[in-house]
Amino acid sequence: MRERRIALLGATGSIGRQALEVVAANPELAVCALASGSQPLDELASELGVEHVQVGGDLRDVLEAAQPDLVLNAVVGFAGVGATIWALEHGVTLALANKESLVAAGDLALAAWRQGGGVLLPVDSEHSALFQCLEGHAANTIDSVILTASGGPFRNRSREELESVSVEDALAHPTWSMGPKITIDSATLANKGLELIEAHYLFGLDYDAIEVVVHPTSVVHAIVRFRDGASLAHLGYPDMRVPISFALTHPERRATPVSRLDFSAGLQLEFEQPDLERFPLLGLAREAGERGGTYPCAFNAANEVAVAAFLDGRIGFLEISRLVEDALGAFDGGPAEGLEQLSEADMQARRLAQGRLATA
Repeated sequence: MRERRIALLGATGSIGRQALEVVAANPELAVCALASGSQPLDELASELGVEHVQVGGDLRDVLEAAQPDLVLNAVVGFAGVGATIWALEHGVTLALANKESLVAAGDLALAAWRQGGGVLLPVDSEHSALFQCLEGHAANTIDSVILTASGGPFRNRSREELESVSVEDALAHPTWSMGPKITIDSATLANKGLELIEAHYLFGLDYDAIEVVVHPTSVVHAIVRFRDGASLAHLGYPDMRVPISFALTHPERRATPVSRLDFSAGLQLEFEQPDLERFPLLGLAREAGERGGTYPCAFNAANEVAVAAFLDGRIGFLEISRLVEDALGAFDGGPAEGLEQLSEADMQARRLAQGRLATA
């Protein structure tokens, strides 16, 4: 593999830090640009010898300056949309960990992808798993796909018990090590809702062909059902270095230090249906995706506001879904015709969520 120059967006987050481990283990990978939302990068840039650095602002600026071979977009939230569109329009290989890019701007991202003709490699563990299971199979052979969810830390708690859970409780994920926003999204199952919408755009699947099941041990990351009755599953211990390495070194699948599955140790492969009454955000996300246009963008924006308020101690855990549902109910959606319209939809949904937050 020839040298691959990587722009690492979201360098100080969980994905960014693990990506740096992968880069350090592969001499052909080199970081040529670093970006973060607000965290300083001077020390890291000096250590890596990186010239192009950006904190905050329009991420497209650092991409224009660095002209990377690959963009790893690990920015959290709507802030990552512009960088995704830039990479896809320019035909630059995109390793996408910012699921909000496809949730909020799926139609625009697909148009940019068709224009640029580059490679899009999902970094989310479930979508990376689907990508690998689907590779080489014609679309007409696919019956449906399954995304697995751990169920988060509250899988066995009643709705009454969820009324009093703390931020610390919600951040104690049983199987994955992730940043605070995505960990809360996992606890509410909003994360699986976002992934459902992302899978629709990534793989061109109808929503009724995408199923979500709870799999507490997080060993099976995704399953593909084929028209002949066969199914393919992707298994592995829950460690984000695997999908990160797969994306950064594709198509070579370089080695990682992650342990290999021990099938003789009695793996637990249990599955169950998600409870939409206790975790309504999964259903709300599916509904927003099916409505299309700017509704997925609104779902994402309202959820970002609600999660931030929960992390700040301003609302309780169950208020996250109530706030999102109220904001979506009042949202006036329409076609997603450009980034300007999406930005307006994002701001409208945030205003609605903030307004309901003020009366909570």
